[in-house]
Formats: sequence, C-alpha cells, structure tokens
Amino acid sequence: MLLSTKGRYAVMAIVEVARQNDGRPLALSDISLRLDLSLAYLEQLFMKMRRKGIVQSVRGPGGGYVLARDADAISIGEVMAAVDEPVRMTRCEPEDKSGCVASKRCSTHHLWLALGAHIQSFLADATVADVLNGRFSGAEIVIFPVDEGAHPVVSKAEA
Repeated sequence: MLLSTKGRYAVMAIVEVARQNDGRPLALSDISLRLDLSLAYLEQLFMKMRRKGIVQSVRGPGGGYVLARDADAISIGEVMAAVDEPVRMTRCEPEDKSGCVASKRCSTHHLWLALGAHIQSFLADATVADVLNGRFSGAEIVIFPVDEGAHPVVSKAEA
C-alpha cells in the first residue's frame, strides 16, 4: 500500500493545527511554510476536513483553522477518509464479484483484505493527540532479509 500525498499531508497539517494548542487559529500560510507544502493544496485539504467537521475556519485578521474537537477525539483514519484517501490493499472493489485477475478472485485476495482491515483498525485507533504526543516514536520496524535462512531484523524507528 502506498499512501498518496493527500493522506500524508492532511495528517501532517492537522498535527500542526493541534500543536497550536493555545486556542489561536493557525493560518494555512504558516502551515505551508512550516511543512514546505503548497498553499493551494492545503486549501483543498482543509476545505474537505472542514466539511467533515474536523476543523473550523476562523475568518478575519489572525484567522486560520482550529480543531473542531479535541485532538484525542480525531482519528487519523477519519482525517484520511475526509480527504478521500483510500486504505485498500486490493485492486478490486469488495462488492465486485468479477474478481481481481483473469475475471476471478486471486488466491491471496482475502490475505490483502485482512491486511487492509488491520490498517484501517490501526488508523481508526490512532488519534491526532497520539501523533502529537509521540506515541509512535520508537516503534519497532521489522526488515525481512532476502538471504535464505537469515532472521528478520527488528530495529527502532527514528524519532
């Protein structure tokens, strides 16, 4: 699975809004500078998140965006869904009975569906507050070697 920039940038930007925890709105131009992201792209993402009730816009001088709810009440999955970031591991639609390849389900179809369900569950449980508070820093990464008989290598993620 490869996430598009929509999902990654939306999560990065919403964490910046949450970091501004003094109640003052954060301007998109500030987020754009902090994260080196296109202002026009951020405007599109925030419009979608506003419509889904994740952020609120504040107009006027000193305006910008604030979280619509507490950071611990906004899941990463909700943010990604708001900007239309699909979390799918298969090419076929669940309702599509025609199949993945050669007009039938591939032999690994249910494996990928199960993996997608785990990812969706993880993203639904992870909140903006979790990211802001560093819950995932130091997470273990497992690297599977290509040499036969070698054991997987487990290392800590960079902070």
